[in-house]
Amino acid sequence: MTGAPPPGEHGGDAHLHGLDVELSASLNPVAPDPAPLFRRQLDAVHRYPDATRATVALAETIGVEPQRVLVTNGGAEAIALVAGHLGTGWVVEPEFSLYRRHLALDPTAGRWLSDPNNPTGRLAEPDERAAVRDEAFYPLATGRWTRGDPEAIVVGSLTKLFACPGVRIGYVIAPDDRLIAGLAAAQPRWALGGLAAAAVPDLLASADLARWRWEIGELRRELATALGERGWPADPAAANYLWLPDAPGLRDAMAARGVLIRSGASFGHPDAVRIAVPRAELLDRVVAAIPHRSDGGRSSG
Repeated sequence: MTGAPPPGEHGGDAHLHGLDVELSASLNPVAPDPAPLFRRQLDAVHRYPDATRATVALAETIGVEPQRVLVTNGGAEAIALVAGHLGTGWVVEPEFSLYRRHLALDPTAGRWLSDPNNPTGRLAEPDERAAVRDEAFYPLATGRWTRGDPEAIVVGSLTKLFACPGVRIGYVIAPDDRLIAGLAAAQPRWALGGLAAAAVPDLLASADLARWRWEIGELRRELATALGERGWPADPAAANYLWLPDAPGLRDAMAARGVLIRSGASFGHPDAVRIAVPRAELLDRVVAAIPHRSDGGRSSG
């Protein structure tokens, strides 16, 4: 392949374009292989799904009442349900584009905020408040399950945390049980598949957030150093991805070497890229695919 596929609204499609290394989707690069946990639950495919055990296990793990938790078919469903309930909202760019798809944007409405920010990877300031907080990457950035703002609605993603994009598991944490009841009434029946629901308790038991945060930080620093040495400086970040606001040509150059990274176009920055932190065994391959600026990117002036 001589260039990257056209940028889309989300990543995770390297395999569709014959590319070997997927860094356009930001999954946990140090998560253990979740496949054995799912294999232990294969009997679940013979039963209608029941999300009760998954809900209780998630609530206990996070430290909230089960009545304040709704488990969803991925973080995307969590976002869609909350947006459908609220109707309006506001985002401060750059921000995750999925919010705009589901919301009627209104600068007087409550703010939607990803923490850490998607795409920049920066954690929100302590005094930064929002009506809806997307904490899909918060556990990997901080080693804690949630910031715990009592007034905010939180959406999250176990899909990202456990690196299982083919099994959709998200959640909503609400300030009160009434909101959860309303969201549950709008949710399609059996939204969470049986295999996912059965595996959630085992997945949660396998989490080691503090260790994962440290290991991701080490890999992120190695990647940032390699990028900087080749003329592609990344912004400081706490997440499992890096944001390069000025990287024209880099996506095409790395795709030609088998590595797909995320275009900044869906975030309103076509010359920017977001690069997921790779697994340790892929780091050398990724570094080898980074061209020197004079070789791989046109000058931005």
